[in-house]
Amino acid sequence: MHNEKLKRTVQKYTLRIDPERIISFGYKSANPQRQLVVGYLGYSILGTLALMLPFATKGDISFIDNLFNAVSALSTTGLATADLAKDYTFFGQLVILLLIQIGGLGYMTLSSFIMMRITHHLGNFKNNMFGAQFSFPQDMPNEAMIKNIVRFVFFFEIGGTVLLYPYFAWKGMDQPLWSALFHSVSAFCTAGFSIYSDNLVSLQCDYYANIIIIVLSYMGAMGFIMMTDILHKFTRKNHRISFTTKVIICITCLLSLWCTIHLFFFEPSLQHYDVGDRILISLFQSMSAMTTVGYNTVDLSNMIPISLLILSLAMYIGASPSGTGGGLKSTTLSAIYAYTKNKLGLRKDVSLMNHIIPDYRVESAITTFIFYTFILFFGIYLMALFEPSDTDFLKIIFEASSALATAGLTCGILSSATLGSKIILIILMFIGRIGVITLGNVLLIRSVKRNRLKKDDLIV
Repeated sequence: MHNEKLKRTVQKYTLRIDPERIISFGYKSANPQRQLVVGYLGYSILGTLALMLPFATKGDISFIDNLFNAVSALSTTGLATADLAKDYTFFGQLVILLLIQIGGLGYMTLSSFIMMRITHHLGNFKNNMFGAQFSFPQDMPNEAMIKNIVRFVFFFEIGGTVLLYPYFAWKGMDQPLWSALFHSVSAFCTAGFSIYSDNLVSLQCDYYANIIIIVLSYMGAMGFIMMTDILHKFTRKNHRISFTTKVIICITCLLSLWCTIHLFFFEPSLQHYDVGDRILISLFQSMSAMTTVGYNTVDLSNMIPISLLILSLAMYIGASPSGTGGGLKSTTLSAIYAYTKNKLGLRKDVSLMNHIIPDYRVESAITTFIFYTFILFFGIYLMALFEPSDTDFLKIIFEASSALATAGLTCGILSSATLGSKIILIILMFIGRIGVITLGNVLLIRSVKRNRLKKDDLIV
């Protein structure tokens, strides 16, 4: 009886506090997309201010560099204008890790989980906010997905830490427990930040560490829809793997295989490695681009242009919906492919793998593809204006693609990038995190007076 009374009291005061306003810095909008943008802007500024504290850095780091690194962490990109090992203290690295966790989990997800544990339900506002962050099938209730997301995140992150810690300790690496935790969270959230100055180059031929990072990154990138489906397949009788999961697995495997084969056979900078090591490095770098985790075990600036182009394409496509990775998304690519194929064949319905894709999903994919490509093109254009005229244009494309896809891979021009280019990359990383559709909704949503619209023909 006493416990029930205490529980009702906690619920009462929790609802009175209005947690949505707290986590959104006092701002609350009826439009969930605007709420999402304001929330991520607030956490970007808060993270920047935390990194500017005297005990967060070991040297003099400018405001723009701290802002760059904060946005990169929150967007789970991994691009950095400072060396985390040399330029940031343990507190600074902890701030980076917290921003990675907020970005990977979705800043509304954890608060929704806490509210559910207290009040046992989600309000309409919470439902809309969660839907703005992640896209899920209609037959998956938000409440169940929030619980699954939190469980999956901490299961893989703790599991990765447990597996990496004894190995790092055995190898004599500095701060093995902190290093294991940091890299586990960074890998699963597809952030690609490392507290080693050479990223993961020192572990390039280390099969144990590479495989763990690969598994964590793929799990985070392929998303919570797939993980929930696989879990239900093993725990429930007669559960059928969803069409979305099948597409995610198929596209991810095909693109990863293509990139790996290319790097293995045609990348000159890898040819001096043994066959086994070359397979591992090729797979790791393909995975890094495809999942948008952004870790590197080799210096990408030494790769030939065609390899950089293929990795740029892999980053452009990116991960899968409802995951921690960025990019256009594998399912969006599959919907665009299905639409093109069926329209060229003069078919009315858009089908893929003997499944008809709903019209609203196809329309969403087309809109995402067009807007994402436009933003990327415009970002490349602006970076080319800010960078010196002798800068390799392909490397500009690579860097912009990496930022918008929240991949974090770099081919070397970031260290000497101009202030204008850094600002463009910050904007691209932020857009990549909130999503191009969210940005479009925030910028373009407005009331339209029907009497001003005219129907006419346009020849295309």
